[in-house]
Amino acid sequence: MSENCIFCKIANGQIPSEFVYESDNVVVFNDINPQAPTHLLVVPRVHVESLKELKDTALMSELLIAVQEATKKLDISDYRTVINTGKGVGQEVFHLHIHVMAGREFSWPAG
Repeated sequence: MSENCIFCKIANGQIPSEFVYESDNVVVFNDINPQAPTHLLVVPRVHVESLKELKDTALMSELLIAVQEATKKLDISDYRTVINTGKGVGQEVFHLHIHVMAGREFSWPAG
């Protein structure tokens, strides 16, 4: 855990949050600044700064399973997933997370 990381604090219960899904290693919660009617964040409990630093393939699998489980629980069949890696492409919180957005049409590259 990183002392000043908001996602570490949420994932480990220091900042209360309602989880849509959780496992021993991953939590899923609603984004406080949603860009779609449904906007979830899938976050590992362990601090990993970005996808570039992730070396644990089992954890990556768990993150993707969490996407599947959360969307199944919310009965969402069409959704967009986004992983920003680096400040230059919009990563604002430097703790690996997957955005899961649904409920509106998206265009590529901007939505």
